[in-house]
Amino acid sequence: MRLAQFFAIIAIMDLIGDITAIRIPLPQPGDVMPQELYPEAREEAEQAREQYAFALEAQHDELQEDPLLIALGNARAAREAADREIRHLLAYGREFHGERPYKLESLAQASGMTPSGIRTAYGNSEIDTVARGIGRNPDSRRAQPPATTEPS
Repeated sequence: MRLAQFFAIIAIMDLIGDITAIRIPLPQPGDVMPQELYPEAREEAEQAREQYAFALEAQHDELQEDPLLIALGNARAAREAADREIRHLLAYGREFHGERPYKLESLAQASGMTPSGIRTAYGNSEIDTVARGIGRNPDSRRAQPPATTEPS
């Protein structure tokens, strides 16, 4: 192994270590209550760091891509998944909760959105996904297809 390759590997490992420390901070004394659980919480965080660093290194080796760009892509994917989950939960609260759907104000407060944003946060595809997931049709009249009249 040439010296330049060795230093490149060390630089990547340092980068992965830094990203891991950002992604999984270690708890500090006083962060964990009761305090006697602190050693266990720290050990769990250290194990999570090892697993994350190993996975990030494996992704780097497989993709031959910068670990920071991989971590950012993973964080973006997690954010998109969380946004999708919020849309599904909002659809459930408004469309699948009987005659009295959750109020816009309480959903807005819990989701960090505005009441008007709740109305447009989800659509038919989210309603369909929730219906498939819970195995029933929406209760809300807003989500029901318009009634068709039979020809006489």
